[in-house]
Amino acid sequence: MKKLSELERARLRWRARRGLLENDLIITKFLDQYEEQLTDKDVAALSLLLDMGDNDLLDVLLGRTELAGKYDIPELRRMVSQMRQL
Repeated sequence: MKKLSELERARLRWRARRGLLENDLIITKFLDQYEEQLTDKDVAALSLLLDMGDNDLLDVLLGRTELAGKYDIPELRRMVSQMRQL
């Protein structure tokens, strides 16, 4: 597993900045704890998750709804579970 470069890290953190503060806090806390462990596949999945609209993303992160469709993949299920536990 290769480590994220500083540029990749900065891009991921920039994309994690959200319009809703709650999303921003949850995702930033996740990155603070797990960023060093993310694989390329994880980063791609997280980028997909960050394409989700803010309100839909918050519903998923708070467990009000579950991942569905193109978002329902093993990497995102694992990462969302980790985010919900923080």
